[in-house]
Amino acid sequence: MATEVAKRAKAMRLAHNLSQKSLADRSGVSQASLKRFERTGEIAFIALLKISAVLGCMDDFSALFTPREAVSIDAITQKRRIRGRG
Repeated sequence: MATEVAKRAKAMRLAHNLSQKSLADRSGVSQASLKRFERTGEIAFIALLKISAVLGCMDDFSALFTPREAVSIDAITQKRRIRGRG
């Protein structure tokens, strides 16, 4: 997942016609960190947020860790009936 996010971020950077240096300057993230991120997917979360802000992707974080509907243990362990054919 990390490398996929890095690929998307690089594609977004290129779509905005930004060099690594210009994105690094605008975001306040070092160019070395940006290069490592695009190559390996490894980056500090705060740096990822800074890059996302420059690329206009901050809204993408809004769904991260949102509460989901609670499911009971009974509902998980309950066997579901499978209908057979013919």
